[in-house]
Amino acid sequence: MKKPLVVILMGSKSDLEHCQKISEACKGYGLETALRMASAHKTPEHALAILQEYESNPRPKVYITVAGRSNALSGFTDGAVDAPVIACPPPSEAFGGADVYSSLRMPSGIAPAVLLEPANAALLAAKILGLVNTGVRAAVAGSRKRAAEKILQDDQLLQ
Repeated sequence: MKKPLVVILMGSKSDLEHCQKISEACKGYGLETALRMASAHKTPEHALAILQEYESNPRPKVYITVAGRSNALSGFTDGAVDAPVIACPPPSEAFGGADVYSSLRMPSGIAPAVLLEPANAALLAAKILGLVNTGVRAAVAGSRKRAAEKILQDDQLLQ
């Protein structure tokens, strides 16, 4: 079985730091990542070419899209691929944070998941890819176990 891949597609260079956080969290589950940049608004042909490149590869994959303001990238990606898409827009104070709604409201038939925390986007990607890869599934289980042990240890310190 081919190793699962998480394609992290950012709308612009300003999203790079957020994407690097996602990539590092993915690697903690043993996932390979590919960081790419394309804009649904400014470079739609380039975005579509990137998506077609990865869709032609039979590896199990999940796409994580990172775009703020008017997040067309997530819907564009979800409409162009068969694999799951997770939208993880970067934090923003623009418009009082209301720009996140462009990630939440999608047309009928377009259904990317939306997670705001980079680590949670990576976790969902790992859970999805863990359905086809036992190593990734074990990494998710190990992470959950370590989190539970930490809570139990912290509780003991309170006693």
